[in-house]
Amino acid sequence: MLFTRDKSMTVSDAAYHSDLMQESFPRARYGGAKGAKYAAFLFMRKRVTKALTELRVKALWEGKARRVDAEESAALREAAIEEARREAKELRERLVRLDAALAVADAEFFSETRSHLQSQVGGLRRMDLPRGEG
Repeated sequence: MLFTRDKSMTVSDAAYHSDLMQESFPRARYGGAKGAKYAAFLFMRKRVTKALTELRVKALWEGKARRVDAEESAALREAAIEEARREAKELRERLVRLDAALAVADAEFFSETRSHLQSQVGGLRRMDLPRGEG
């Protein structure tokens, strides 16, 4: 059941796509907003048939666009999917590095915790064992 405040909140297409663009092209990854906008421009330019300008991408980024075309929306959804995949891959790689570091730090102390986490996450698939074992 929706609350009254949920019904009164409306999000325009421009605001929704602005948030989507800023999540898909994070400032930290591109060295600031200017770099992120340019990366969004390069990404979207390949996927949109109309003549896309950096000024148009800036308007989308800031949520000031009067409208959002279907092509632009599809390109931003594709960018969000790619960003999610990249982020998931980075997290998996970080988990592998952290697990290896824990194994080296104190094998006896962390062995129970490691085995429990590996059973939940899928573990290293026996890559953490020395060659010839397993």
